Amino acid sequence: MSNVISDTPAHDPSTISNKRYRLAVFSYFCCTGITFASWASRIPTIKADLGLSEGQLGTMLLMLPLGQLFTLPLSGKLVTRFGSAKVLSMMCLIYGSLLVSISFATSIYILAPILMAFGIASNMCNIAVNTQAVGVEKLYGKSIMTTFHGGWSLAGFTGALIGLITLQFNLSTLTHFLFILGILIVNTLWNVRYLLPQDVQPENQSGKERFRPDRILIQLGIIGFFSMATEGAMFDWSGVYFQEIVNAPEKLIILGYTAFMIMMATGRFIGDFMVTRFGYKKVLMISGSLMFIGMISSVVFPNLVVATISFMLVGLGVACCVPTVYSLAGKHPSISPGMALALVSSISFLGFLMGPPLIGYIAELFNLSWSFTLFSLFGLAMVIIVGRSKVFNTFKS
Repeated sequence: MSNVISDTPAHDPSTISNKRYRLAVFSYFCCTGITFASWASRIPTIKADLGLSEGQLGTMLLMLPLGQLFTLPLSGKLVTRFGSAKVLSMMCLIYGSLLVSISFATSIYILAPILMAFGIASNMCNIAVNTQAVGVEKLYGKSIMTTFHGGWSLAGFTGALIGLITLQFNLSTLTHFLFILGILIVNTLWNVRYLLPQDVQPENQSGKERFRPDRILIQLGIIGFFSMATEGAMFDWSGVYFQEIVNAPEKLIILGYTAFMIMMATGRFIGDFMVTRFGYKKVLMISGSLMFIGMISSVVFPNLVVATISFMLVGLGVACCVPTVYSLAGKHPSISPGMALALVSSISFLGFLMGPPLIGYIAELFNLSWSFTLFSLFGLAMVIIVGRSKVFNTFKS
């Protein structure tokens, strides 16, 4: 433990078990998940309240990943310099506060900058919490990264459920988001002192780090790109897809998103076992296949039952992709976890940057079925790239 924990932390690390560190980091994954899901569950409501067209919504959705992408190098540097614990504890509360501010937007000109700031806070939390996870995973000496991301997905499902309940009782978006901010405040008060006070350092680090990807990180980033583009499609457009293509009843519009989140959470809680049993490469190839089958099936058979099952397959497909590439990035022999995660995220988040707006623009010209057909090819491309790559054979689970 001495390689991960500093000699002079704010509290005595010898009194804290590995399980308590794991629980604290898990809780922060849950907080970031429920915050993002709360925003996603209210997208159809916000779209209707502001009278946005498909193209306008696509442009608004562009703001969030733009904020994430533009601050990725800065996030890695801040986490490396100040430590992931400090960055995470501060930015998590800011993240929740920005969520509340979304409810005050009365036009696209107010919503756009808020969403960009929301994206910045989301990215800061993402890099910091995954850096914490890398440290805890090293303490355990085995794969536990997908379980952490399972917490994010489980919280995402909970956030979607809360969104469904607030809609059923006609509660305002402001009331909904204030409740989520309260959860984040309570978590910070309870768990902030149990974050790892010092991050893992690479074994062969030499000199000042630069934001420059190498071959390993580029390939990991491409895999993350395909996964995050698909996730972005599910997060931002699943409700609209069920509303306009599946023609689901109003109270079941959120069913597709909920089904996706349930299966993504399930896949992540069994992901560590799958990685240990079959290895990174096979797991990623299976993931890409499920993404392709699920997306294309929802297009070919756009009815409520088949579309719901299809979204469940997509959830299983994307479940292990991002946790796997993040875990591998954190094991880079010469780049610190904070910088490596930022490097991989720079490529991966292009999927979030390009995905949701691209779906909106294609839907504006044709319809959402064409958009989902295009995105089904991302899963197929992942299978081909992973199958031909030798990078994943060099890492042990």
